[in-house]
Amino acid sequence: MTRFTIGKLARASGVGVETVRFYERKGLITRPSAREGYRTYAEEDARRIRFIRRAQALGFTLKQIKGLLELNTPTPN
Repeated sequence: MTRFTIGKLARASGVGVETVRFYERKGLITRPSAREGYRTYAEEDARRIRFIRRAQALGFTLKQIKGLLELNTPTPN
């Protein structure tokens, strides 16, 4: 499993570090807990950010995008 620091996640997603933090604050991606003194992100986070950027380019608002992402999130039984 590939793990990213915030800087590597930003580069892999084509956004800046501040954009990653902004998406965390908006609840579009989950802020990971710190392990070994720094946060690490999964490849899934990079895919979510790329999806967000594509949806924004198509004219979706962040609120609409959050709703779309929630449709793809499995619910516990």
